Amino acid sequence: MKQGITQSPYSFTGDDIAGEGLKTGLRTLGDLAGIFADEKAYAAMDKGITAYNVKSIEPDPQGTRGGLYMGITYLESGKVGDEYFMTKGHFHLNPLSTEFYWGVKGEGMLILMDEERNVWAEKMFPGSLHYIPARVAHRVANTGSETLVFAACWPSDAGHDYGTIARDGFARRLLDVNGKPELV
Repeated sequence: MKQGITQSPYSFTGDDIAGEGLKTGLRTLGDLAGIFADEKAYAAMDKGITAYNVKSIEPDPQGTRGGLYMGITYLESGKVGDEYFMTKGHFHLNPLSTEFYWGVKGEGMLILMDEERNVWAEKMFPGSLHYIPARVAHRVANTGSETLVFAACWPSDAGHDYGTIARDGFARRLLDVNGKPELV
């Protein structure tokens, strides 16, 4: 066990994180095939466009009971047809896992869906705080004109089930309807 005063191996500056073993991930539009409803608009777009990137600090091995991870996501502004750029969305492999998201910069919507396929959304903005209950799928859409930045904290044994959403999608979509986001 460490003793005395030491320097933390991690830092959070509000819109960025750094630390030992920082993990990064990039998702382009090409990585989001099958996510958007307007397949024709999607097919016409450059698949190399960055949709979002993620940085995370994962100090414990995945699956460690009692550990916590922290991440920050940079979701770009844009649309495919009338649908906003969004994250892939997932349930947790450990269905009892919960998570917190908080808005750092920009505007967006946290889209949530329970196992009965009920869907609702919460506005994201700098300072907003969102609790994601167990057994609830979640994804984020950028409804603004600048990069949406949000942070998250989740258990290291949560895991990610992207397959269910890739196969079944969300029961409702967040679309730009006359300049305003609406679940349809």
